Amino acid sequence: MARQPDQTGIRIGMWLFLYTEIILFGGLFVLYAVYFYDYSSDFAKGGKELNRIIGSLNTIILLVSSCTVAASITAIRQEAKKFCLLLLATSFLCGVVFLINKYFEWGHKFAHDIYPNSPTLTSGPHGQNIFFGLYYVITGLHGLHVLIGMTLLGLSFVRVYQNKITAQRFSLLENSGLYWHLVDLIWIFVFPLFYLIL
Repeated sequence: MARQPDQTGIRIGMWLFLYTEIILFGGLFVLYAVYFYDYSSDFAKGGKELNRIIGSLNTIILLVSSCTVAASITAIRQEAKKFCLLLLATSFLCGVVFLINKYFEWGHKFAHDIYPNSPTLTSGPHGQNIFFGLYYVITGLHGLHVLIGMTLLGLSFVRVYQNKITAQRFSLLENSGLYWHLVDLIWIFVFPLFYLIL
């Protein structure tokens, strides 16, 4: 019989990886804070260009997806395979809707000539160009993490379906859930910094 991997070691490895991700986004948030200190009024004007309804909707979508991911882990531990698959599919769908919303939001900004170093921004206040530069870098990087998280959720779905993730062996699902929660946590910081700035 094949030796099962050490679950504690896998968890510790995942937490260390998540720590590096927190450092990455933490550095970007510190950079945001430094520029906000210098260009607070320009940042406030830039924030008014963002759609708070879409930002709020995306926040709700990610919060719901976090709940369904957490519930999927509970479901597999209780050997409710079909319910686990339904919850994972719901989480994956939430990620798709989030990215679709972000696609249309970015498209709208590009259509109105609002992107880093665009003629509109370069001819305006310097702080707004910096604001939107940070906006695209941070939300773009976050979107990439959403895609990675969706890949992990999709892989977990397949493994659950194939009975390779079970009530006795669910570390992949658990780690995918941890990663997804990190993605949601990052957005909880991104949303007020860009959409609710006053």
